[in-house]
Amino acid sequence: MPTATIARLSPRARPSRPEASVSRTRYRTIFISDVHLGSRGCNADLLIDFLDHVDSETMYLVGDIIDGWQLKRRFFWPAAHNDVIWRLMKRARRGTRMIYIPGNHDEMFRQFAGLDFGGIQIRRKAIHETADGRRLLVLHGDEFDAITLSHRWLAHVGDAAYTLLMALNRRVSAVRRRFGMPYWSLSKHAKAKVKNAVAFISRFEEIVAEAAGARGVHGVVCGHIHTADMREIAGVAYYNDGDWVESCTALVEHHDGRMEVLHWADVIAARAASEVVAAVTIAA
Repeated sequence: MPTATIARLSPRARPSRPEASVSRTRYRTIFISDVHLGSRGCNADLLIDFLDHVDSETMYLVGDIIDGWQLKRRFFWPAAHNDVIWRLMKRARRGTRMIYIPGNHDEMFRQFAGLDFGGIQIRRKAIHETADGRRLLVLHGDEFDAITLSHRWLAHVGDAAYTLLMALNRRVSAVRRRFGMPYWSLSKHAKAKVKNAVAFISRFEEIVAEAAGARGVHGVVCGHIHTADMREIAGVAYYNDGDWVESCTALVEHHDGRMEVLHWADVIAARAASEVVAAVTIAA
């Protein structure tokens, strides 16, 4: 299991890929979820790039950081996945407040709720107060997924089908990289086109927002459905930070309380384009 792998990462351990020596954009808070370390679908390289270019006072890990379901089927833990864990633990050691809210795929950590692990606080849910005074409920979101709660076997069947789609997604990505094309998610595109998936996502968002409103908070931050979004539902601010399997997104809070979804593949593409422009300018 991954707990043994994590336990081997001592403060003196070194990553296989050193941190990039670049200036970092600093935010008040960063929210990420659905990384699925331990699965072949995890875009660890993009997440490493993200972690090397941003920083924050507080960081929330909003569930499914490690994919225990996949690791039970077949152990898969490349060096890049260790590098992600190393970077997260280093943030905690250097003073970033880290809150880890396990999801359904890393539910084995829920038994440790209330404890701290290497400076990372493990909680079932949390209340985050923004810079402009709003209270946001932070939780993974599988609590509101009837399939996961009531029909666990069906959830695992769906997970297996999703794994097959992600395998196809990796092949498409490899071809695009070979031709110098930017990252694009086939699975995200397919999900957006399937009527039932769109209806499920919409209903999930409504249920989560309604539950947050009933608890008297201003908004909610969750993950689980791998679909980043920001919108108001029945007077409640709904935020989903997306994932690092399909869309490679994070939710960030600026120092004035403003929230933003970062699409990191787009950030990398824009950075590459600006480097090309700069190189051409210098050559001219």
